[in-house]
Amino acid sequence: MNAKLVIKPILAYSTSVRKEATSWRPWGGIQTEADAVKEEAHINAELSALNLDFPVKILPLSLVKNLDQARSVQLDGVDLVIIYGATGDTELIRSFISEKRWTILFLRHKSGPLYPYYEFAHAFLLRRWTDEVSQPGIGLDDVVVDDYDELVKKIRALNGLKGALGRKVVVVGGPSSLFYGQAAADRAKEKWGIEIKTVPYEPDLGDRIKKKMGDPRAVERAKELAQNYLSSNQIKLSTKNEFVINAFILYQVFEDLLNEAGADAITINECMTTIIPMARTTACLPLSLLNDEGKIAVCEGDLVSLPAFSLLHEISNRPVFLNDPTFPHNGVVTVAHCTSPTMLNGKDRERTNLVTHYESDFGAAPKVEFEKGQEVTVLDADFGEKIWVGFKGKVVESTAYPTCRSQMDIEIEGDWKKLLSEMRGFHWVLVYGDFLDEAEYALKKVGIELRRI
Repeated sequence: MNAKLVIKPILAYSTSVRKEATSWRPWGGIQTEADAVKEEAHINAELSALNLDFPVKILPLSLVKNLDQARSVQLDGVDLVIIYGATGDTELIRSFISEKRWTILFLRHKSGPLYPYYEFAHAFLLRRWTDEVSQPGIGLDDVVVDDYDELVKKIRALNGLKGALGRKVVVVGGPSSLFYGQAAADRAKEKWGIEIKTVPYEPDLGDRIKKKMGDPRAVERAKELAQNYLSSNQIKLSTKNEFVINAFILYQVFEDLLNEAGADAITINECMTTIIPMARTTACLPLSLLNDEGKIAVCEGDLVSLPAFSLLHEISNRPVFLNDPTFPHNGVVTVAHCTSPTMLNGKDRERTNLVTHYESDFGAAPKVEFEKGQEVTVLDADFGEKIWVGFKGKVVESTAYPTCRSQMDIEIEGDWKKLLSEMRGFHWVLVYGDFLDEAEYALKKVGIELRRI
């Protein structure tokens, strides 16, 4: 993960004192300080038991029942405030909401003592006593009732979004004109805060490759890395060994570029033409290796799909497969590319045949045998960073068509004809597992609509 989400939980509560012949007690199961202490222990136990398979930092729970106490809560450096709405005091709830950070309002119906804000959240807070949702800093999707699985999804989404925002990207050869070039770079910078470091092919990359190829230590390291990679019983070699060794030399060049830039993302323009004679191999295997390591490695200088790739990687904490889509038909679509990662579940390597890159019939490219029946999430980013398309599917089979080497037929979950009419942009990004809810929630935070199939 690129960043760790900092979370501050707050129990906003109120207590009551009995009075004769008047309404002294509001809704809710927390009426005394003892009730609040009991609820504090309850919340802490629930937070400790959250099923988080990604790193976050959860700060100590604060108990707050008036605005003076609210002002003393330190929120500097906090990314997400989780407010437990055990009060009817709207101003107290609102005091923790800011457009500078994300907010989730957690309410209880059946998971514990009923919270007063279970009644008030919609009319008082979100609609501000009007007929339209109008509260800055929080919306309908930011309210969770009882459901900790839903809360985990939202935390995962925001953790992924934080990781995707402000990412440094090395762009070898500059942004591809095929994918809107500088316009795409500008949009990625504006929408995602992406910081781009451009590395020209000549003389920079060419000189780096020549230097590595002439360095006995780099060549020896490439041979050792190649031997170790090929020793896996999941890897089969069906191309020239020298292509693989050269791929590990190029991998070291990419490593150096990332380290020097303080970046963990790279994309290669003209990776099917310019780089091949320089490296005497293709960039396919080095990009696959970097993705297996948890980095972001995208071919073709595509800064349109890179934010989608980055977001899906950060949400899932798994390697992502950038691919070329085909024409959906009869509920099935084929996707293919030569740069697939091999460890798509984040832990285990799929059976992989190292072959040549398809279009050039040169170099080393992984043909990954994707797991039949595996559920996948697919995102299709548009050129304008306004509307993305997303769907879930299942791997029908790993195919062997005369296309890019790693390829599969996917059974589309949902209305494939709607997908056909909604497709936009070009490259798709795919990950093992179901992360569509998280993607939709995260994208709303940056003003992008996800059209779900």
